[in-house]
Formats: sequence, structure tokens, C-alpha cells
Amino acid sequence: MKTTRTATTHARREGDSKSSKERAEGSPTPDSTRLIVDAITAAVVEHRLAPGAKLTEQTLAGIYGVSRTIVRQALYQLARDHLVTLAPGRGAFIATPSVDEARQVFSVRRHLEQHLVEEFCKKAGSADIRALREHVRREQAMLGRPDVRGRTRLLGDFHVLMAQRLGLVVLAELLSELISRCALIALMYQSSRAAQHSSDEHLEILDALEAHDSARAKALMEAHLRATEDSLLYHPRTPSVDLREVLGQSA
Repeated sequence: MKTTRTATTHARREGDSKSSKERAEGSPTPDSTRLIVDAITAAVVEHRLAPGAKLTEQTLAGIYGVSRTIVRQALYQLARDHLVTLAPGRGAFIATPSVDEARQVFSVRRHLEQHLVEEFCKKAGSADIRALREHVRREQAMLGRPDVRGRTRLLGDFHVLMAQRLGLVVLAELLSELISRCALIALMYQSSRAAQHSSDEHLEILDALEAHDSARAKALMEAHLRATEDSLLYHPRTPSVDLREVLGQSA
């Protein structure tokens, strides 16, 4: 019995040692990767990390007590989300969205959403209106919270939800992709006051949709998208360079 217990204890210790070794060598640890991704995203949306800020692998590894391999995994994920730019030979940087790209995105959105509003006025029923009203209620509730990321997501989802309610799958996918491309800009630059205006404008659009007033709804949507575009501040802040000061508190 004693021999069996000793062997079990030895195996457990060996397993623990092996796990520690795997972590040290950078084996995939989703929780660690997610922690880094979430922390950097939060630092950006809370204006603690500015566009162009350099993300040094070694510093991030030290902050979170993980290998550089795990840091790299997090940076690759952030790059896929267009939050980080990976520059060969130079490293990783918080993305600096192009003003021209943002204006093109809004231009395409205006054309697509004019069509969407017209179709919604023709085909939407009372259940569709209720779904949008519930969504706007959630937007308004979110405005009083510090969750900038959640607020931005809800404001964008209003437009996608309109297409989804009509069963316009392709249009919903196109809008989702376009909105995700300008979400980074909104996350970085949109103020809470601008977000309040944006949600209030959703209410006005919704009133016109419920009245099936296509002309008014289209005019309000056009004005809404232009106002959203104009509310973004196209002047990058001075990048923060002390990652330990910015991210250390969340490690």
C-alpha cells in the first residue's frame, strides 16, 4: 500500500513538473492568451494605450509570467482582429487606422444601409420593431457603464440586427464585416458623448421605421452615419511606451 501511494505521489509530482515545463516552453494555454488579449484590448479602449504604441514581447512575457511563444499567440490573435499591426523586423504595434479607409467604409455603409432601411420599411412587422426597441434599450443601459467595448459592439449590432430580422443574410454579413473594420476606430476614438448621440439617433430611426416612413428613415440613417463618421477624432494620441505601467495592474 505504501509503495502504491509513493508511486502515485511520484507520478503526480512528475506530472506537475511536466506541466510546469510545458508552460515554460510555451505550450498553448488559452487562459493566458485570452488574458493578454483582453488586457491589451481594454488598455486601448480605455485610452491607456494609443495607436502606434509598441508591444514588446519580452516585456509582455515578464508582466504576465508567460513565455514569449504565448505572447506571440496573443499578438497574432490581436492582429487578426485588426487591433495590432505586426511589422516584420520591427515588432508589434497598436494599429493606427487609416482615415481614408474609414471614410471609404462609411461611404459603402451609407449605400448599403439606404437599401436596408427601404426594405425594412416595406417588410418589417411588429415583432421586428420590438426586437429593435429591446436592442436600443440595452444600448441605453450600457451607456452608463464603463464597458466601452460592449457599448461599441451594441451600437454596431443595431445595423446588423435590422438585416438579420429581414432574413437578408448576405447583407447582414457584409454589414458585420464593414462595421468590424470601423469598430477599431470607434473603440479608440469615439467619446462617450458621441456614443450617447449615436444611440439617441437609433431611437429616431426606429420611430421612422415603425411609422413605415421610408423617406424619413433613409434621411435619418444618412445623417446618423455621417454624424458617426464626423464624431471620430482623427488625431492619434501620443503613444504610451511604458507597458508595465499600463498593463502591470491587470497581470
